[in-house]
Amino acid sequence: MFRKLLLLVAVLQGAVGLYYAHADEDDKADRKIISGHILDSESGESLIGASVLIKELGVGTISNSYGFYSLSITPASYTLICSYIGYEDYVQKVDMTKDLRLEIELTPSSEELDEIQVKGERRDQNIKQVEMGVEKLQPHTIKSIPALMGEVDLIKAIQLLPGVQATSEGGSGFSVRGGSPDQNLILLDEATVYNASHLMGFFSVFNNDAIKDLKLYKGDVPSQYGGRLSSLLDVRMKDGNSKKFEGAGGIGTISSRLTIDGPLKKDKTTMLLSGRRTYMDLFLPLSSDEDVRDSRLYFYDASMKLTHRLNDNNRLYVSGYLGRDVMKSSFFRMGFGNKTFTARWNHIFNQKLFMNLTTVWSRYDYELGTAEDEPESWLWESDLEDIGLKADFGYYITPEHSLKFGLQSSHHTFNPGAAMGVGDQSIFGEYIIGKNYALEHAAYLEHQHKIGDKLVFKYGIRASLFQNIGDGTVYDFDNSYEVVDSTVYNSGEVYKNYWGLEPRFGVNYLFAKDWSFKFNYNRSRQTIQQATNTSAGSPLDIWFPASPNVKPQVADQFALGIFRNLQNGVYQLSVEAYYKDMKNTIDFADHAELLLNKYLEGELRVGKAKAYGTEFLVKKTEGKLTGWIGYTLSRSERKIPEINDGKTYSAPFDKTHDLSVVLNHQLSKRVSLSANWVYSTGQPITLPVQRYEVNGTIIPYYSERNGARYDDYHRLDLSLTLQSRNRKQRPWNGEWVFSIYNVYNQKNTWALNFVQDEENPNETYAEKTYLFPIIPAVTYNFKF
Repeated sequence: MFRKLLLLVAVLQGAVGLYYAHADEDDKADRKIISGHILDSESGESLIGASVLIKELGVGTISNSYGFYSLSITPASYTLICSYIGYEDYVQKVDMTKDLRLEIELTPSSEELDEIQVKGERRDQNIKQVEMGVEKLQPHTIKSIPALMGEVDLIKAIQLLPGVQATSEGGSGFSVRGGSPDQNLILLDEATVYNASHLMGFFSVFNNDAIKDLKLYKGDVPSQYGGRLSSLLDVRMKDGNSKKFEGAGGIGTISSRLTIDGPLKKDKTTMLLSGRRTYMDLFLPLSSDEDVRDSRLYFYDASMKLTHRLNDNNRLYVSGYLGRDVMKSSFFRMGFGNKTFTARWNHIFNQKLFMNLTTVWSRYDYELGTAEDEPESWLWESDLEDIGLKADFGYYITPEHSLKFGLQSSHHTFNPGAAMGVGDQSIFGEYIIGKNYALEHAAYLEHQHKIGDKLVFKYGIRASLFQNIGDGTVYDFDNSYEVVDSTVYNSGEVYKNYWGLEPRFGVNYLFAKDWSFKFNYNRSRQTIQQATNTSAGSPLDIWFPASPNVKPQVADQFALGIFRNLQNGVYQLSVEAYYKDMKNTIDFADHAELLLNKYLEGELRVGKAKAYGTEFLVKKTEGKLTGWIGYTLSRSERKIPEINDGKTYSAPFDKTHDLSVVLNHQLSKRVSLSANWVYSTGQPITLPVQRYEVNGTIIPYYSERNGARYDDYHRLDLSLTLQSRNRKQRPWNGEWVFSIYNVYNQKNTWALNFVQDEENPNETYAEKTYLFPIIPAVTYNFKF
């Protein structure tokens, strides 16, 4: 099968190559190439999405994820303009009588402004790029948003974007266009992060000080990526300052953090180290309660990155992440965490061909158990591990034509769980669920074609192959989902193949300088999913693969949008409508047993689903007042024969109305006020509507699946930032951030429990649980 994937890419690449061979041959003598990298002049960081324009021709390009650009133009003298919001424009006369290598360093704007700018891509990028359903946030924008307990959170920020919703109060799980949290592919420097949460989801694993770039694809996912139905969250770490050493950090209500980066060899080798830890547990020994004094509750994480420039054509990147949560008392213990490692080699074959070769390793594990040295002591462990290799290429044919293509392969190890007694006194034995193994391969090709000044096409195809391999045991189920047989496969034996094609297509038509219409179609396949029976999610949720009993989920998404800029991009307006049709959708039987169940596949029920909606976004990027207002009107529904009597029901994350208002007002050069207000329809829930008494036992009768809803959700957060006086002679600058989460003390429902009245057993009442009242926080951030 993998040979078929290689053959497919070769055929497609060859077809495109033949198509342009004659034109390329004719242009070879006439065209010259200018290429290089675009960097920050003060730090040496590569700038992603910077604009390069040939003024006289009106043609240009943008830098890729590593700051590389390439333009092929006819010989002559030109004016080259490179721009990036928040930086001075770079203007250079170039004589293109021969190929030219030009490394461009942009200088951050030195103007002292009473107003602020949202730094990022060029102002018209949202109009001219063919991508849609794509959101990009800068670290400084994320930093300005009021945060829970003062802890700046990347995930909380994207939950405020249209089409994105939090799956629970204060949690790091998010739903994109009605999808489940496990349908989001989260990458940190191209390594998969399977659980992006700390402290049961109240904080994310990403330290904002170490992040350079963030992109969320809500549907128009590039052909390079696959494996999830809903979205791609692509997070890139800073490379490190190649000019000088610098640091940043903060001391907050519950945690402190520190990031240091700088050159090991100036303009050659850079390093970045970043760490964060909570310290609530440091105060527990002061408690008068002995059990509390012996408890532990904290999380920590650390990131590192090394970047080495071998020469103009070769660069090496090595990055890693380590994070863990620890909860321990005299009664129980729990821990979970992620580890990732990425090694990348950038190679420029020539001024048109760029390669990125990547090896990645990722591991997520958790443990749950009781205190040791007791007769009832036990421990449950589980983990998921990936190792993979990718080769990605960019071929810049002409300013009108560019190709991306590549190959990918990875190995997955799923360990659903092993439970055992701990210590010599334990009365428990050992219970182990067998591991599962799988191989996943993909090949892709994507072509972007610009026709004139108004029309841009992007089309591609991804071919994927998923293979179950031994050793492993597969159970056979009858129509009642009872086990009737099993088959054991030997180590390395391939016992199931799933392969398919995933076409991608997009078009952008520019009505005028500041108007554009976009349309895209995207097919995706998901072969790894999560077993969970709670909308909030849990660190103990189990990932499991497609198998002879579980077909890959497939989604076809269509989207169209109108994009409009006003006042030279100061105001950005967009309306996007989407429709997503999903097959082989997975849900679970009523009262399903998901944990430590080797017959988990017997709890699955399979059907189809659909999600559709319209997203509205108004954004202001410059001035004393900046921010955005996003509104989503949507539905997400499922239809599975064995659930809800086969009738259509609301998906767990269906929220008809979702509104976010995010504002930042620069009161003066040193003082700014930020606010966000969110509102959404209550989350679907299945409630008991009647009850029966059988032999003195009360048995509840539930409504249809997700037939009721929590109360509508709304909340207001505020923060005030006071910066120190910026004196150049002082190497240390700081700021105080005062924030209030849930300003008007809204008691949003986190859970509903139904309790039988102790005094009157014939009565049952609902007990509402909410998490957060008004929470003030103070954080001191510093740079040096």
